[in-house]
Amino acid sequence: MPFPHFHRTAGGGQVDFSSPNIRRSVLAVTAPMLVAQLLNLLYNIVDRIYIGKIPGQGTLALAGLGLCFPVVTLITAFSNLFGVGGAPLCSIARGQKDLKTARAIMANSWFMLVVCGVVLTVLGIALHKPLLYLFGASDDTYPVAAQYMTIYLLGTVFVMISLGLNPYINSQGFARIGMLTVLLGAVTNIILDPILIFGLRLGVRGAAIATVFSQLLSAIWVMRFLTGPKAELRLILRGFRPDGRLIRRIVALGTSTFVMSFTDSLVQVVCNSTLRAYGGDLYISVMTVINSVRQIAQTPALALSDGGSPVISYNYGARMAGRVRAAIRFMTQLGFGYTLLIWALISLFPAAFIRIFNQDPELLAAAVPALQIYFFGFFMMAFQFSGQSVFKSLNKAKLAIFFSLLRKAIIVVPLTLLLPHVAGLGVKGVFLAEPVSNFVGGLACYITMRLTVMPELSAMERAKSAR
Repeated sequence: MPFPHFHRTAGGGQVDFSSPNIRRSVLAVTAPMLVAQLLNLLYNIVDRIYIGKIPGQGTLALAGLGLCFPVVTLITAFSNLFGVGGAPLCSIARGQKDLKTARAIMANSWFMLVVCGVVLTVLGIALHKPLLYLFGASDDTYPVAAQYMTIYLLGTVFVMISLGLNPYINSQGFARIGMLTVLLGAVTNIILDPILIFGLRLGVRGAAIATVFSQLLSAIWVMRFLTGPKAELRLILRGFRPDGRLIRRIVALGTSTFVMSFTDSLVQVVCNSTLRAYGGDLYISVMTVINSVRQIAQTPALALSDGGSPVISYNYGARMAGRVRAAIRFMTQLGFGYTLLIWALISLFPAAFIRIFNQDPELLAAAVPALQIYFFGFFMMAFQFSGQSVFKSLNKAKLAIFFSLLRKAIIVVPLTLLLPHVAGLGVKGVFLAEPVSNFVGGLACYITMRLTVMPELSAMERAKSAR
């Protein structure tokens, strides 16, 4: 048995991934990560709640904000490319006791986050008008969307540092510190939003300014911790030189998460454009609300898969196959139970979820049936989350990339374009594409994971017994 590389410290709250109690290890990471992701959700949702309640223009403002989602999602995609892409490699290296490589992975990720952040800022601001019209903007919604998007883009580097480097805090077992990264930004955003939106009457511009300032504080917090004495793996930038080989490894693994986020952005563009053609700006507002409800619903499931990831990666690196298998089983069972429960709640009380964002009778009448169609069979997402998380955790980049593409690019996008023409479905066809992808994509991902990973773990156990 490998000696414990980590220990719990009173000040740092570091989790011992080598503990034989796998459920405790997974939950020890998941609990603060869940709080962090709920705070991050609140961070994003608060903008929509306040914007949806702007007197006289809430519904139109929601549509304008929804048009910015593809850009926000794309920035998140690049953050995940180097953050989520490098963190499992960092955990595997730590499980192998190769701390030099682990530090190098983190430093190269930081470099790529900053470079991409600057490039995305320049391109986004220069091209924002044609992009917004491509995303489905009308002459009514463009001014609102442009106000939010141009300000938000100024904080791209801050967003990428806070989102992209926080996984390296969690991968060291400091889940509570990672939670505080999000807490700092969320609380700041919640305080500033009403002041700037309503108090100073800045509207959607106030929401964007609050978000940028909040992400700046989160980025400063992350950098101070990772360059400070409490981090086990410190981010050392003095004398740093990019390592092309390591960057390629990070990108290879991170591509799956990038593709997942990028295809989310693609789906948002296709949905908004199709909905505008079949239902007008009202249905773009409806999709903005549904996307917000989806984020609420899937956040705990994502936190669970993210919490299991460093435990799986570490024990895989340490060749502890039994613990890897136990973590996968626990993560899947808990995820299925949760998604089944939330599907039941949304199916029974759809209007309650919609009213969080907007109480306009016209929007409510359109959104209730759309929400029920969109969330049908949501529990199947548990299998997608579980399979995808295992592929990323075990550095199986090709499989992770394929199943990221399968659900969104290969299933959802074509169905979103095709189904509105079938049997007069219209806007209903746009919302129907999601549950079809949940069933087909979720099962395909999970079954493939079982057929490829479990035999490898069994072989690992036999090889260990033979020594």
